[in-house]
Amino acid sequence: MNDISVFYEATPNPQSMKFILTAMISRESVNISSPAEAVRSPLAQKILGFPWASGIFIGPHFVTVTKQDWVDWDIIADPLSELIKEHFNTGGIALFELESSDDDSAPSADQNAELETDSPVIRHIKQILRDEIRPAVAQDGGDIAFDRYEEGRVYLHMQGACSGCPSSAITLKEGIETRLREAIPEIQEVVSA
Repeated sequence: MNDISVFYEATPNPQSMKFILTAMISRESVNISSPAEAVRSPLAQKILGFPWASGIFIGPHFVTVTKQDWVDWDIIADPLSELIKEHFNTGGIALFELESSDDDSAPSADQNAELETDSPVIRHIKQILRDEIRPAVAQDGGDIAFDRYEEGRVYLHMQGACSGCPSSAITLKEGIETRLREAIPEIQEVVSA
């Protein structure tokens, strides 16, 4: 395997930086906001070991790191880029695989996965999220996870750079809500869960 290169770019969230890798590092997207949630990720454990780190989002080809506001990116971005590069180039992994379960009632690791029990409306919501919205927000180092749909309201989790971003409320209302209401008239509102 060739050495992996890491490049970084700012996101709309000034507290988050997107680190883009030249190789696929994960088949799933995972938001980790505490050391307790980092059990599956050796990379997240390393990064969250620093006092300035407040969260990490792992996507298929990128890692978004969210910092505390008392430290500046111009101090930590280059060393963090090197840490991520070294982690993968020395055989480190992003995530341990989830154990498969024979229990069909076990929750899916991917909140956006379509389930047999989903109503047609929920399937349509998830399809729009998967095909249109999630790829757009991934470009900014974030993700959107479906939580639930009830009484005309869609509840979503903002993750990665989208979580805590000053423009996330605008994205939620003017972008996501507008698109979902256009496609599914019975949706009254989209809110952050």
